[in-house]
Amino acid sequence: MELQVGKDVGIIGLYGLGGVGKTTLLTKLNKKVSTTPNVFEVVIWALVSKDSDVGKNQDRIGGNFGFSDDSWKNKSVDQKAPDIYGVLRNKRFIVLLDHLWERVDLNQVGIPKPSQENGSKLIFTTRALEVCGEMEAQKKIKVKCLETEKAWESFRDKVGDETLNNHPDIPNLAKQVAKRCGGLPLALISIGHAMVCKKTTGEWKYAIEMLKRCALPKLENEVFPLLKFSYDNLPNATMKCCLLYCCLHPEGYCIPKRRLVEHWFCEGLLNEFDRISEAHMQGDNIICSLLSACLLENDGEIDGEDCVKMHDVIRDMTLWITREFEATENNFFVKAGAQLFQEPDVKAWENVKRMSVMENKIEALNKTPKCLSLRTLFLSQNKLKVISDGFFQFMPHLTVLDLSRNGGLRALPEGISELISLECLDLSYTSISELPTELKSLTKLKMLDLSYTENLRKIPQHLISSFLKLQIFRMWWRLNRDYPNENNVLNGGNEQLIEELQGLKCLNILRIPIRNMFCLERLLSFNLFRCWTQALQLRGFRGLEVFNVLCLENLERL
Repeated sequence: MELQVGKDVGIIGLYGLGGVGKTTLLTKLNKKVSTTPNVFEVVIWALVSKDSDVGKNQDRIGGNFGFSDDSWKNKSVDQKAPDIYGVLRNKRFIVLLDHLWERVDLNQVGIPKPSQENGSKLIFTTRALEVCGEMEAQKKIKVKCLETEKAWESFRDKVGDETLNNHPDIPNLAKQVAKRCGGLPLALISIGHAMVCKKTTGEWKYAIEMLKRCALPKLENEVFPLLKFSYDNLPNATMKCCLLYCCLHPEGYCIPKRRLVEHWFCEGLLNEFDRISEAHMQGDNIICSLLSACLLENDGEIDGEDCVKMHDVIRDMTLWITREFEATENNFFVKAGAQLFQEPDVKAWENVKRMSVMENKIEALNKTPKCLSLRTLFLSQNKLKVISDGFFQFMPHLTVLDLSRNGGLRALPEGISELISLECLDLSYTSISELPTELKSLTKLKMLDLSYTENLRKIPQHLISSFLKLQIFRMWWRLNRDYPNENNVLNGGNEQLIEELQGLKCLNILRIPIRNMFCLERLLSFNLFRCWTQALQLRGFRGLEVFNVLCLENLERL
């Protein structure tokens, strides 16, 4: 489908089923108008996620003009709007908004209303025709599924001639499978990839029967069962659990591969290896398989780390699976990026196995929920300041606790000692000033992330050395600061920390700052550190006239 941008309308809405190709169409249009001179003076692309507020939309749009520093982000909605309006008011612009779920007030955001007179355009995608009406679109274009022949061509390309030519009956059977996809590009691609290695007629007939059983009339029951076929076709239960785990993240979220694999490992999902360094191989293999099945997508890098993301339709499908098929043993509670201001009601925690309320605006955790089945709790990217002592009282099986990116969190509650099953504790990007001695009860801890906890002033003696099963330890400061906080835990060196770490025989991954030459020499003298140090940050070495970098040559994993 080719989208022509005419001069007669200012606002155009593209609507249709999830996975039908609306984003692909908008991406092609973005490329076309960006490379065609003298058509538009300003081209803006922005992803508008479900549950996003006006401020987030302004940040995404403002990023196109370089409005991305903290001072601008800290402005109110009313202050940002004139900035955006000032850039656009005398320009011929085109704004491309992807994934609208509800009306966006252009005036509140700061976008002048496009019209035939000013020659500017707003083009957006949505799944709902009603949103087109709410956005006052003068032109509404339904992005339809592929016609039968085009759908077959797409499916045939994904499956490949090697499979299709393996038996004379397979092409006709393959056409039946393609027909069951209803021309939905996402389904054609996903199921096409799943059938690449199916080279017997029995496998193709079985696929047709499974697809027939899932054919239901309504939207969710027409799309999700088709996509679920790719889920069902995953080779083992481990891979299925790993895929479902991804839906704990918000829509469109860039998930660092490393963190994902480490969570899987601590959860016990990667059962082929006992050490994280080896388990990464299994985890990377699972991610590659999920990418090949089009159930995950590569999403570039963030802070130097490779990331993946889950297409929103696939994410909806996995949430649907957890509700409809896994509820008895794999109950999920996911309100990630849902604009929550308060913690969920205590009743919501009952019988939940995995809970994610990350990327919300929760400031306090004051209740005492009883969640005897809870294993996973994502609380990152909130506005947490207080966690009551009783909050963790009834979570005996909690395994992964992510409190990262809560900049207002300055202290952990004494009740954290109740988490006797905890294996992963992420405190990165928090303002924790002291690690409580109560952490000593976390004897199963395998991962402790203290990256960017620059306000950390005290680690009790013998605390780190008590984590005998610890495999991953990270402590890292911001590189863009001229100097670290002189009152933090590294003030005067970190000899004690290095001494305690060297007694941890299970240590596999180490990232640590070093404050002086004596500490560096101590670290280099231990074989454990030579084998497993991934990153060193050398701070406060300015007094040295000469530094022999060859002293680091024996750090095998650096």
